[in-house]
Amino acid sequence: MATAENRAAIEFERQATPARSVGAGSRAMIIGFAWAALTVAIFSGWFVITRFSVTRELRVWDITALRFGIGAVLLSPTLLRRATRPSAAGWRQGLLFSVLWGAPFVILVAIGLRLTSAAQAASITPTLTPVFAGLLGWLFLRQRPAGGRLIGYAAIAAGLTALVAAGAIAHGAPTPLGILALMLASAMWSVYTLLFGRSGMTPIQSAALICFWSAAIFIPIYLALGLSRIALASPREVAIQALFQGVLMSAVAVVTFNRAIAALGAAAATAMIALLPAVASLLAIPVLGEVPSLAEAVAIAFVVAGVVLAARPAPKPITRMEAL
Repeated sequence: MATAENRAAIEFERQATPARSVGAGSRAMIIGFAWAALTVAIFSGWFVITRFSVTRELRVWDITALRFGIGAVLLSPTLLRRATRPSAAGWRQGLLFSVLWGAPFVILVAIGLRLTSAAQAASITPTLTPVFAGLLGWLFLRQRPAGGRLIGYAAIAAGLTALVAAGAIAHGAPTPLGILALMLASAMWSVYTLLFGRSGMTPIQSAALICFWSAAIFIPIYLALGLSRIALASPREVAIQALFQGVLMSAVAVVTFNRAIAALGAAAATAMIALLPAVASLLAIPVLGEVPSLAEAVAIAFVVAGVVLAARPAPKPITRMEAL
């Protein structure tokens, strides 16, 4: 009788284990989607919140100082702890990263936001990044993009052209300097992405070094030239920018982005980038009063489709053994 009971218990355990695995997998996926949603909200909100301030009292320089000054303080333990302290080569790489994705990048995006709109900035800078990365990889690494990616690049270019044209009809022609600033920022982001992938550095180390070098170089200049207008802004506006720029963008987004990738896979990065223009456009309606026209909405949808195509992983070649 005992033997039969044992066999029944073993059989029950065997049948119950897959169910528990499926349940655990579903929970992990739900958590991953939550991390992804938070990441998209932070990145999309950054374009909206930054435009909110650079069109009011605060200036590009204030946004940059808050972003990297607070970020450097928050992430300093990463650079001080022995377990996470970068090597000498890592410090040099971090200096280069700070040029590509640090203060110059934020200044360019902030200039673009001041001269265009939140929807245009969120459509141009993030979505052109895979295009520039693909073209740079093609030119310098001899990695020719697959046909689907080339179609995606063409869709992004066509969608962005249509978006700028539609925006010109609805709101007046954007300043060419704003578009150029956003495109240059995207090119810098793509170079950073390619170099970071080969650096062997962790995302939190890279973020800490970017904040440190940006703060160390930019803030003394900011103070010496008297560029601050923080005293003219309301305490509420300064607090919102300090939270969003220094805490959410510099530290929290690094964690949420990598948690989402770990839970959902690399394809999640594509989905997140593709969602930025649409989510930023929606957030800009209540916060900035910037309502996209129907033509702009269609152009944004075209850009999103192009990003999905451009960032799809290349199919693995089928070996002879697999074909047999």
